[in-house]
Amino acid sequence: MTETTTAEPEQDPRDPAVQTRKAVRRGGGDPSTRGRTTIADGVVEKIAGLAARDVVGVHAMGSGLARTFGVVRDRVPGGSKSVTRGVKAEVGEVQTALDLEIVVDYGVSIADVARAVRENVIAAVERMTGLEVVEVNIAVSDVKLPEEEEAEPESRLQ
Repeated sequence: MTETTTAEPEQDPRDPAVQTRKAVRRGGGDPSTRGRTTIADGVVEKIAGLAARDVVGVHAMGSGLARTFGVVRDRVPGGSKSVTRGVKAEVGEVQTALDLEIVVDYGVSIADVARAVRENVIAAVERMTGLEVVEVNIAVSDVKLPEEEEAEPESRLQ
């Protein structure tokens, strides 16, 4: 009977696993514990706003007054569309809570849209930030009727 031994495969120093092991050995601890990452409220608000707008049945974000001011701001040269309109975040060290104000399209189930918004927002925020989303409060401020036109203020410039 012959005894066989298997040699350890050579480790490629470019392999991320090897680099991680070296980093842990070199510094004497897990690299993730050597500093702090903070995430601004506005970052979480942008992520949540974009995730909410992706849901079918969400017509707009924010109250009527905020949307009107937003339309004016969007028309100003250099102005940009605010993705945080209708979103308020409170961000802690490991958790966040969100308040969203939405306008839904007429004919959709508000309960289904709210559930889908909540699920999409939680998934996006947790995936991108690593924060635990403890609550997503949704206020439906309006229903967009099919015959309603977008409220765009008339321009005074000709």
